Amino acid sequence: MKLLRRGPSLDDRLNALLEAADLAGGRLPADVVAAAQEVAHRAGVRRSLSVDHTVAALAGATGSGKSSLFNELTGTELATVGVTRPTTSTAQAALWDGDGAGPLLDWLEIPRRHAVAADTGLSGLVLLDLPDHDSIELGHRLEADRLVEVVDLLVWVLDPQKYADAAVHERYLRPLARHREVMVVVLNQIDRLPAAAVSRCLADLRRLLADDGLDGVPVLGVSARTGAGLSELRNLLGEKVAARISWAGRLSADVATAADALAAAGGSGGGVVGVSGGLSKALTGALSTAAGVPLVVDAVGKAHRHRAVVATGWPVTRWVRRFRPDPLRRLRIGGSSAAAGEIVGKTSLPEASGVQKAQVETAIRDVGEAAAEGLPGVWATSVRRAARSRAGELADALDKAVSTTSLSAARRPRWWRAVGFVQWVVFAAMAAGAVWLGVLFGLDYLRLPELPTPTLLEVPWPTVLLVLGALAGVLVALLSRVAAWIGGRRRARRTAKALRAAVGEVARTDVLDPVTAELDRYTAFTTALTQARQ
Repeated sequence: MKLLRRGPSLDDRLNALLEAADLAGGRLPADVVAAAQEVAHRAGVRRSLSVDHTVAALAGATGSGKSSLFNELTGTELATVGVTRPTTSTAQAALWDGDGAGPLLDWLEIPRRHAVAADTGLSGLVLLDLPDHDSIELGHRLEADRLVEVVDLLVWVLDPQKYADAAVHERYLRPLARHREVMVVVLNQIDRLPAAAVSRCLADLRRLLADDGLDGVPVLGVSARTGAGLSELRNLLGEKVAARISWAGRLSADVATAADALAAAGGSGGGVVGVSGGLSKALTGALSTAAGVPLVVDAVGKAHRHRAVVATGWPVTRWVRRFRPDPLRRLRIGGSSAAAGEIVGKTSLPEASGVQKAQVETAIRDVGEAAAEGLPGVWATSVRRAARSRAGELADALDKAVSTTSLSAARRPRWWRAVGFVQWVVFAAMAAGAVWLGVLFGLDYLRLPELPTPTLLEVPWPTVLLVLGALAGVLVALLSRVAAWIGGRRRARRTAKALRAAVGEVARTDVLDPVTAELDRYTAFTTALTQARQ
């Protein structure tokens, strides 16, 4: 047997198959995934049982002479052997040195067991005679199918009349193409053929097996009646039993077959392309527009100028500004609770328009299509579904990102307080000058003695305080407006950059990350599947 080859160990391949099946859950057909998981489970059980015994099964159709061949190989007559639970729907076993094989036969559910005379050439062999796979009794067929899936070595017994029957080739032999190393094909009843026809039938049978993918499988012509070919069959069985690796070969073939089934179900065949930076940028742009980022950025600049005027404007007129709505507070961004670091409820940003929603859908679809390019159908569908998996959460996530990121736009620069203090000092000076002039005017009106009034370059100080206070207040207010305009633009740019980053994070978390996770899942699946098929 060609089992001593380089590559992953059987344990590694079993683990890889189980990993591939787990990763394929919910993607590939449930029956294919379950079959692969069953193979891994069955392999684990078989490895824990006797590896010193090789379970070989004689399988074939009605009239192929399985029972006669079984009798000749075992040297017994089944009718005279004691049976623990007689029934024609169950297989029976013949054991050569069967000590320790009990748990293995219990697992195989073989109640009918026969101890055979010691034969050093077949020591460790457990030979099963299966029910006919084409029996009219459903129970017989199910029993045969069950054991064909689990025995270590398959000996297919065919006869000259039905060796080319499509049923056995299509239902059994062709699906077992991976099991050529643990399979023997016997053409029984060759005594019924002319000598010249035997070689022709064997050659034709080898051709049919090659068409089934079983090229190289040992093919023997035997006759249970005359004993022709029995010694060759016995020697071949002895070689396979002596090697003590048929069980591993069977499990290895089972793993490869299950992996092939996963691949055939659409589980492999393409490479991962991923999502380009251009598509990611387009997605962020569409989400930004839908989230109202341009509106927020514009409101940030206006709110900065509005609040700057309120904080640094001329005290005589600044109160009028308070009656104008704050652009950010109107959007429920940067209010008193937000300034304290608390987000209360949602913003008042308008809901995305139909056009904007369509642009978002298109961007998400483009991401899914790009990521799914080149993947097998089922995985491509799964990637597209992953791109849309959190679409229902996008609106809330974007609103939260916008409101949280815009908090910095509500912070007041320190220079506002300093300028506001200067304005009140200037206003106090102007008010003092006005009051002083009012007192002087009152005294003059009442014809009272005039108070001494200091001057500055012959201009009375009350007048200086009033005029210069008013001019200084207006000038400071104008300069503050210029600074506020510049600061508003700068803050709007910073906010726009921060909002794009925040929206990009939402795009990554709710769209790109699920896609990437699905692509990583596919990559891990193909890696495990490749290892399992080796």
